[in-house]
Amino acid sequence: MTILITGATGTVGRHLVDRLVSDGHRVRALTRDPAKARFSPEVEVVGGDLTDVTTLSGAFAGAAAAHLITFGGDDGEDLANGDAIVDLAVRSGVRRATVLGGWDRTSVEAALDDSPIGWTLVAAAEFMSGALEWAPEVRAGGTVSTHATYPSAVVHEADIAAVAAVALTEDGHAGKTHCVTGPEALTPAERTRLLGDALGRELAHVQLTVDQERERLRSYGYPEDYVEFGVQLATSPPGVAGEVRDTVESVTKRPARTFAQWAAEHADRFRP
Repeated sequence: MTILITGATGTVGRHLVDRLVSDGHRVRALTRDPAKARFSPEVEVVGGDLTDVTTLSGAFAGAAAAHLITFGGDDGEDLANGDAIVDLAVRSGVRRATVLGGWDRTSVEAALDDSPIGWTLVAAAEFMSGALEWAPEVRAGGTVSTHATYPSAVVHEADIAAVAAVALTEDGHAGKTHCVTGPEALTPAERTRLLGDALGRELAHVQLTVDQERERLRSYGYPEDYVEFGVQLATSPPGVAGEVRDTVESVTKRPARTFAQWAAEHADRFRP
């Protein structure tokens, strides 16, 4: 069967494509710019924009399963056309789906609830790859500056993909929410230390004030509403942030990857 992966060039999507191909499945990767996609020759790359359903008929045609993201466009806003996307999926023959969940439900989940598609929500509070925003500061001065001090059960993006791959290809997952975490809850200071171990150098964690945190987020070019969201998250984290779950191991039958493993894999991104 053909499995359609939306968001195929994204943080999780790339891992999901690779995982499914390595397991011998036929994969179709949706991207807004096929010329920039870099996948193995086995992957069928198609162009299309989730915000415009008229561009998606070729992507969904003949697909029996689909991995759906809930945002699109240049600004990454929540999709408002979930009804149209899911209707196209149903008419195209999709009967199984996974959804990469965000902070809030969107039109995509609502439309799936009213459809005959058996779907699984795959949710993760914080990706390990979020640490990549520290890279310029680490390269420049060997420090990581944050206001947040709370422990978070950050998850490797490949583990999110691995859980989605199982839900897309095996029975028994429809109607479930798979909350995916890493194997340990770590503070930013602890992740800084582990990243330093991977680099073979000592890194220092710097505790920021709230105002300094605002300036840090603004320096990345984030819009003001996201800056305030980031400050709120740092000062009042969700209660489940540090909750470690065994979802990865129970679904994929192998342990979740650690932050130390992620840091070793991405160490070159942090070197001068």
